[in-house]
Amino acid sequence: MGKCTFKGGIHPFDGKELSKDKPIKELFPALGEMVFPLSQHIGAPAKPLVNKGDYVLAGQLIAEAGGFVSANIHSSVSGTVKAIEPRTLATGGKCNSIIIENDGEYKEIEYKESKFEDLTREEILDKIKAAGVVGMGGAGFPTNVKLSPKNPENIDYIIINGAECEPYLTSDYRRLLEEGDKVVMGLKIALKLFDHAKGIIAIEDNKPEAIKKMKKLVESEADIEVKELKTKYPQGGERSLIYATTKRDINSSMLPADAGCIVHNVDTAFSIYLAVIEGKPLTKRICTVTGDGVKNPGNFYVWLGTNYRQLLEAAGGPVGEPEKYISGGPMMGFSMYSLDVPVVKGSSSLLVFEEDIVSKIDASACIRCGRCAEGCPEHLLPTKLAEFASRNDEEGFTKFDGMECVMCGSCSYVCPAKRPLTQQIKSMRMRVLANRRKK
Repeated sequence: MGKCTFKGGIHPFDGKELSKDKPIKELFPALGEMVFPLSQHIGAPAKPLVNKGDYVLAGQLIAEAGGFVSANIHSSVSGTVKAIEPRTLATGGKCNSIIIENDGEYKEIEYKESKFEDLTREEILDKIKAAGVVGMGGAGFPTNVKLSPKNPENIDYIIINGAECEPYLTSDYRRLLEEGDKVVMGLKIALKLFDHAKGIIAIEDNKPEAIKKMKKLVESEADIEVKELKTKYPQGGERSLIYATTKRDINSSMLPADAGCIVHNVDTAFSIYLAVIEGKPLTKRICTVTGDGVKNPGNFYVWLGTNYRQLLEAAGGPVGEPEKYISGGPMMGFSMYSLDVPVVKGSSSLLVFEEDIVSKIDASACIRCGRCAEGCPEHLLPTKLAEFASRNDEEGFTKFDGMECVMCGSCSYVCPAKRPLTQQIKSMRMRVLANRRKK
């Protein structure tokens, strides 16, 4: 059987050798104050359930979902609530946050284990919602909402995204190797919610050990298969992944559920297992700390709310004075101007680089080579869209399907003229969306 893929895409240097062979190491203890932003997900901010001076336990619900599309937030440590106030996030913005002074004792609430086979569909969804599980690939969409489509009878596939196509990131790979059985269990729980859905675990072929491990784990599962993907960026993008594994197309006006698919990140599936089987809320996640600017790259199991500086210290500290810090992958992540920010549910990595190469690049005129169009996974004309954006031509931008851009960064990466195509297109998309909201 051939390897699954899509048309387009690029092949950036992946850098995964720095951390892919480093087993997950628990970052213990978490020190000092812990910061829990009330917006760690798409949708309405959570509503605080605690006040300044309250004593809380690890695993305790400290903020409840503020609407249908929202998520609960739990303390990862025991300690005293110092304040509820705005704090800076990795994105640079500010968000109202619950600040807890960690007492270092890690006293926990009691968790109630369950057998998912004995639970109804509603009970499973309630447990996932109660645990505050969200998409942990970065989007942060509440998982219980994603698993509650308008027409559940139309869902044919639940896809676990093990592609991890972003360069340098290896946390999903390590999770598959070390706790793949729990990822499979999380997928089986999700499959129980739908009458005829099949499970797909999709992994790029640059991770042969993970493919071998997962195939062995599902060899007796009639409704689950492992699909091998060609290594290519953005193979793990939702649209690219759905097409590669099912040959179904979706666009900006559709949800994956409209094509009969639901996509979950590896760590999201693991969190579903923890929520339903072990009764544990989402209070920790794996973060990859890597790059040429860190002494000992690795993968760390981190308490949510932990300061990013502790992540850097856990990896041995910086090499010299790094010029660039990135939260997330180098293609779709974002630069950080400060490490004094908390790890949240969507924090997949901290990348540290000795040199900020991008800031030293000088853009030149387009040479009409067509590489941006060749690499675009949505088959757009990025250079044309960037021209529309530079002229603030909203009509031309939308006419040439600018709203279909997934902002993967492929066009900017391959452009020999080093033009900031993705940034221009992204800005124009935001402008179009803002104008639509006004109307």
